[in-house]
Amino acid sequence: MHTIDLRSDTVTLPTPAMRQAMAQADLGDDVFGEDPATNELEQKVAGLLGKEASLLVPSGTMGNLAAVLTHCGRGDEAILGNQSHTFLYEAGGIAALGGVHPHALPNAQDGTLDPTAIESAIRSDNVHFPRTRLICLENTQNQCGGRVLRPDYMTRIRQLADAHQLKIHLDGARLFNAAVALGLSAGTLAAHADSVSICLSKGLAAPVGSVLCGTKAFIQEARRTRKILGGGMRQCGIIAACGMVALNEMIERLAQDHALAQALAKGMAGIPGLSIEPDHVETNIVFFEVTHESISASQIADELRRQGIQILALGPRRLRAVTHLGIEIQDITVTLDALRKIMA
Repeated sequence: MHTIDLRSDTVTLPTPAMRQAMAQADLGDDVFGEDPATNELEQKVAGLLGKEASLLVPSGTMGNLAAVLTHCGRGDEAILGNQSHTFLYEAGGIAALGGVHPHALPNAQDGTLDPTAIESAIRSDNVHFPRTRLICLENTQNQCGGRVLRPDYMTRIRQLADAHQLKIHLDGARLFNAAVALGLSAGTLAAHADSVSICLSKGLAAPVGSVLCGTKAFIQEARRTRKILGGGMRQCGIIAACGMVALNEMIERLAQDHALAQALAKGMAGIPGLSIEPDHVETNIVFFEVTHESISASQIADELRRQGIQILALGPRRLRAVTHLGIEIQDITVTLDALRKIMA
């Protein structure tokens, strides 16, 4: 049976071009700074994001953790969203390993944090308080449905951060999705962030790896942080080579994923018992709610799985589907037909 896997864009598989690039990569020892493929990738990503330097890390979680630990010391505070990946899905690493105090604010429906709430959360200089050092944002915002943070919002947060001598870290795991959705460069969206991480292994379809970007001084310190976290790698050019193919060949095709997500959302909007706002689906992530009281989200996911369709139930009434390389329009049609039958 053909499986339609809509659980996440992390399930993508490397393309034949990526596998060939892995086999042919020019390799060296990256801890010594001698892996040519890794050096090339880091220069490429830094250029695309308009930063001075970058650092290949094994995962987005390590990229975000290394960024926060580089910006903050033990007992410092980072302001972030209560729906952010760092707050929800990174095992509390900034607190457990860095001693950094997370100050979580509610994410708005569009993924933003209210600037007034951010400013109110910034601590005054008082021995009773942790020192506020960092604002963490996420673009696209996963748990808010892949929503996109726009340049005018980033400008406003930059002005706020500068007024209080704070740094900004941008979790840009799906930043290229945001760039494609807005028709802007990733560098434009990252311009106001002091550091930004991007993921190679989601919509870009590389098998592993993320890249953290910032100033040369920041990346030099983050390289030390990466080593502490066990992220120093040797002949990691086999990873970097896939990343280069991803950056050269996979960014523009993200628009196809967005179109498929829209098709899925619009189809769901016509199914009784399901609730979704297609206008809120800006990229490749589709969240929807079950309003029919006689069936739960987990029951829907289980029945779809029996039919060879995988999605995630993320609550009693909430489900998520993500489009990506390997999903085609016929898969969307099959999924919608299955949902109509289940909800009938």
